[in-house]
Amino acid sequence: MARVVVLDYGSGNLRSAERALRRVGADVEVTSDRHAAQECDGLVVPGVGAFAACMAGLRGVGGESIIERRLAGGRPVLGVCVGMQILFERGIEHGVETDGCAQWPGTVSRLDAEIVPHMGWNTVRPPAGSVLFDGLDAGARFYFVHSYAAREWELRPESPMPAPLVTWATHGGDFVAAAENGPLAATQFHPEKSGDAGAHLLTNWVKALG
Repeated sequence: MARVVVLDYGSGNLRSAERALRRVGADVEVTSDRHAAQECDGLVVPGVGAFAACMAGLRGVGGESIIERRLAGGRPVLGVCVGMQILFERGIEHGVETDGCAQWPGTVSRLDAEIVPHMGWNTVRPPAGSVLFDGLDAGARFYFVHSYAAREWELRPESPMPAPLVTWATHGGDFVAAAENGPLAATQFHPEKSGDAGAHLLTNWVKALG
């Protein structure tokens, strides 16, 4: 059974994520313990609220270095919602720019849409070869709650990781709904709130842990 840690850094739907992962067969622990987060088979980084607050909480538990060390060793990490956004280089909210973990290039900014936040169910457009979306119908819908997102994908040719597989969705304009890059994966939507489709995606991720 895959051992998964949901990183507790003061942000995110921790218990919802824990229950969803248990339902798909993972052995789950919710903790801020650095050793447990470093040594588990898979680390989930949740997140809700403001980019800057999430980064402050993450740094408070050493989460940025945990993520970096895990990825350097090829150990899987899954970011969810703002836990995805903080993987980018920076976030801009209300004119304030905050440095992120910089695992991916680019900036998280406000959605270009008449109605914000983007709240509710939406379809996505995964690329060929996606592990997360393997076996899911093209019309599968996922649950989003967010006002900010990465709205374009910048390439970093010197990256040692494989070229990313980027999944897109549309609300006003296009935005990044998910990304997979070697051991690093993330979703802007909440798989733990996305019913059968979300459970299928989490099952795919847990199975890939080996």
